[in-house]
Amino acid sequence: MFTPTRAVGLETLGLFVPHAGLDYTRDRNHDTGPSRENVSGLSPYLRHRLLTEREVVSAVLERHRFGACEKFVQEVFWRTYWKGWLEQNPEVWRRYRRDVAELGLASDTRSGGYREAIAGHTGIDAMDAWVRELVDTGYLHNHTRMWFASIWIFTLGLPWQLGADFFYRHLLDGDAASNTLSWRWVAGLQTAGKTYLATASNISRYTEGRFSPSGLATSARAIIEEPLPTRAPIAPAESTPLGARVGLLLHEEDLDAASLRAEFSWLDSNSRLVAIAGSTDPDERSPSGASDAVRRFTASALDDAAKRALDALGRPARVLPDALPSTVLKWAESERLDTVVMPNAPVGPVQQRMLTLGAALASEGITVTIVRRRWDTLAWPYAARGFFPFRERIPELLRQQGL
Repeated sequence: MFTPTRAVGLETLGLFVPHAGLDYTRDRNHDTGPSRENVSGLSPYLRHRLLTEREVVSAVLERHRFGACEKFVQEVFWRTYWKGWLEQNPEVWRRYRRDVAELGLASDTRSGGYREAIAGHTGIDAMDAWVRELVDTGYLHNHTRMWFASIWIFTLGLPWQLGADFFYRHLLDGDAASNTLSWRWVAGLQTAGKTYLATASNISRYTEGRFSPSGLATSARAIIEEPLPTRAPIAPAESTPLGARVGLLLHEEDLDAASLRAEFSWLDSNSRLVAIAGSTDPDERSPSGASDAVRRFTASALDDAAKRALDALGRPARVLPDALPSTVLKWAESERLDTVVMPNAPVGPVQQRMLTLGAALASEGITVTIVRRRWDTLAWPYAARGFFPFRERIPELLRQQGL
């Protein structure tokens, strides 16, 4: 369903733009099956930044008035909001990772209901069909993700953390912030005490009668957690001190070197971008690794990004065989780099990898510079509370982006 190249992402965007206004607003919540035209299908491209949020929103606003396409623009900003919120509450991510590791070791979660659920053998026809679709395609409609999470938690009585882990392992657009916080929202943790309860009537209405499951939970008691620590402020964007020989290292959170280079004034008369490389490790998503579909998509997306990223000598980026610090260090030394520039990664496994890598490079005297896109720098500080106060900022954020 999704070809992991920027060219196909742009083609998908072009096909969707005419429908991003009133059509999307009217039909977006309907899930008529895997072959769907009422949603954009852009999330796997945005998640890896084969396309950027700015260019997607810009294309839509060139065709539609803001009032007509506001719902779609808000959906793009939801992903930004989740990232900004998790940046300020990283303990949520740490707790989730600990819980997944601990639950995965517990024998009772590796048998019975959990194993039946991930095998698509719950006996709930909708749930089992959605498991097959997720595993086969790496995608589920957003409304369906909410139903799935609700049934998982409140009907099947399974830990939300294992459901989030199952999604994260299989979704091509799997994103640490959007995935974790959306599951928490359904469970009643993200907005404390407010849960989401899936009903047969709602499922039947928005699947146009394809599913109307019986036996679903009729109540949804919110899960309770220990209070979170005080919110952390968004760190300021780093400056870009450079040496004479600069290398750019791409990763799966940001794979468009051209727009990244255009956004930042990295190079001066004393600096040259002499090498570009890329590395990924999708198996960092979970103790159970990632699905084959996610591995293939991520690897192919990196290959596409590498072909499009040219250094000062016109060479395409080098695809590193793995993301180990020793491999990256070997590349940096072979190119005699003074500085390695990396696009910022939000809270999640890639950020942790970057911290480890940065320490390894610095220990060898190589400067590490992290560059954060203006889109994130402008928006993330406003993600301190709920989405609705953030939503009120969207028109101003668009103006600041020149949109």
